[in-house]
Amino acid sequence: MKRMGRTGVLMVTVAATVAVCGAAVAAPAPPSALQSGLDAVVTANGGGAIGLVRADGTEQTAASGHGDLYAGAKADPAAQFRIGSNTKAFVSTVLLQLEAEGRLSLDDTVARWLPGALRDGDKVTVRQLLNHTSGIYDYMSDLGLLVTYGVNLFADLKYTPQQLVDIANRNKPYFAPGGGWHYSNTNYILAGMVIRAVTGHDPAAEINRRIIVPLGLTSTYLPTGASKLSGDFMHGYEFLLDVSASNTYVTGTAGGIVSTLKDEANFARALLTGKLLPPKQMEELRTAAPTGTDGTGYGIGLVRAQTPCGVAWMHKGAVLGYINTWMSTPDGRRQVVIAMNVYPGMNSGTIDQAASNTFCAGQTATTARTPEPVVPLPW
Repeated sequence: MKRMGRTGVLMVTVAATVAVCGAAVAAPAPPSALQSGLDAVVTANGGGAIGLVRADGTEQTAASGHGDLYAGAKADPAAQFRIGSNTKAFVSTVLLQLEAEGRLSLDDTVARWLPGALRDGDKVTVRQLLNHTSGIYDYMSDLGLLVTYGVNLFADLKYTPQQLVDIANRNKPYFAPGGGWHYSNTNYILAGMVIRAVTGHDPAAEINRRIIVPLGLTSTYLPTGASKLSGDFMHGYEFLLDVSASNTYVTGTAGGIVSTLKDEANFARALLTGKLLPPKQMEELRTAAPTGTDGTGYGIGLVRAQTPCGVAWMHKGAVLGYINTWMSTPDGRRQVVIAMNVYPGMNSGTIDQAASNTFCAGQTATTARTPEPVVPLPW
């Protein structure tokens, strides 16, 4: 498959230095491993960072820096934040559940459910949307959209999903469907549209009914109205500008969910232990399209990372003001979730190092290989 290219503004990469373990599960890392990682993130970027590490029946949280710079409030591990592209695993889970119910197939074409919505929609499958092998242009790489978004950062400027897809329709695809791999947020805007077409409901309602309520994720939601955060949330910053109230209509089912460390860890564990999907769909979830030369791949809404200690499943998201990454052992017994509230920042890659150091503390490496930075995640 073709290697992907760099895709412009607001891009981050999945951990070039990720080091996680897939073998025996050890006790959680000492608090100092998590705390020192968060301290390093804040030293490099300012703002605040929060984290959680969990293994079997034990759990530890930590925080560093400030959750609200101007009020002087300390970062709170229980606070909500925007999870960006980690939204994608929620969306893909709903579609896998619908397939398990016989209501669609991942091998259906986009045109089967959304006639006329996508150029060449009769050649692109739902599966290709979910594993980023569709070749569809990423609307978040469109300069016109980025300028409009930047000028209207705090305005109530709304985009419909079809308007975002139309931006992709006006741009050249990266390759023919199935002809390579390239991360594209447009894929998951379309995925949300498919959910609506199949169920007749807003994708936020389906995510809530199928995942959030059954798992008791009481601090998690996909905004459908006003996008401003409220309650106990970690303020997000673009350098020193508070962008917590920025317009998020542009992210939608590609990156719009708000959550917490604990809710994300609970979702990751439930997903990877088969509590949300039957065996056939679990196999599909873990069937990864190659994204690099080191065994790294993209499954159905999740990244398979080939790391110095073995295989891990993970994802990373970045949205204006926030970066969040989670990783888990394949059996779901161990998770690390870390979030920081400065993006873009001076050295946002430090969150990757913090996550990998925490996850692997006290565990034995199985290989000396360093994984490649292969997955750009703009949201």
